[in-house]
Parts: sequence; C-alpha cells; structure tokens
Amino acid sequence: MTHGTLQLTRDELVAWGRQVGASLVAPEVFAISGDLGAGKTTLVQAICAGFGITDPVTSPTFALVHDYRGGVSPVFHLDLYRLNSPAELTNLGWDEMLDARAIVLVEWPERAEIALPDYARRIALSHVDGDPDRRRIAW
Repeated sequence: MTHGTLQLTRDELVAWGRQVGASLVAPEVFAISGDLGAGKTTLVQAICAGFGITDPVTSPTFALVHDYRGGVSPVFHLDLYRLNSPAELTNLGWDEMLDARAIVLVEWPERAEIALPDYARRIALSHVDGDPDRRRIAW
C-alpha cells in the first residue's frame, strides 16, 4: 500500500477498502482518523469484507471493541472516541490484540496517542468542501 491521496464517492471508498482488505496479511494495525461522518466505519466494513469477514460489522462506539472471526486471522475493530486516556487501552486487552497476529482497525486513533505501534498504517478521511458525496482519503 503506497502513500497517496484520493477523492472518492462512497461506492469507490468501499471498493478501495475491499481491495485493501483482500491484500492483508496479519499482523496489521490501521489507524483510521477523520471527523464524525467522514466514513471511518464504512471503510472498516469494506476492509473486513475484503478480508473475508461475513458477520455484520458495526461501530463499537459503546462497546469500544468488536472482535470478528471468519477470516484467516482475527479482526479487532476499536472505536476509541469514548476513551478518556491511553491507559484505558490496557482494560480493553490492547497488548493481547497486538500480540494476536490479528488485523487491528482503530477509529479515533488520536485517543491512543503513543500506544499505537510505529508500524501502524495511517489513513485519514475527510469531507470534501462543496461535494458532500465525496470523501478525501490520505494514507
């Protein structure tokens, strides 16, 4: 996955995410940032589908972590919006997730601060001014 920036419709974002998911080999950590409604969960759903997850993928806003099985390795989907400090990651089993040879998809990664590993791939989503149907994605 080389670095780049695109402006994509929702359908194009989903197709891009599926391609990313289909190419993944665990372990892998993605830090997916963006404002509310920028498409973070949509992208996570697409990555999971491309990776082979057939269960419904929903936002773990209140649970903080969802664990999906069905691909070649586990997928952990975290929504850290409600996290008060990176120290709370311990209670979520953060170290175990990183040691599990899993795909780890983190929404609101800025809440994890320095706990994110250096090798985490960073994806930023944003709204495109003047075009509510497109999102800018930078990776």
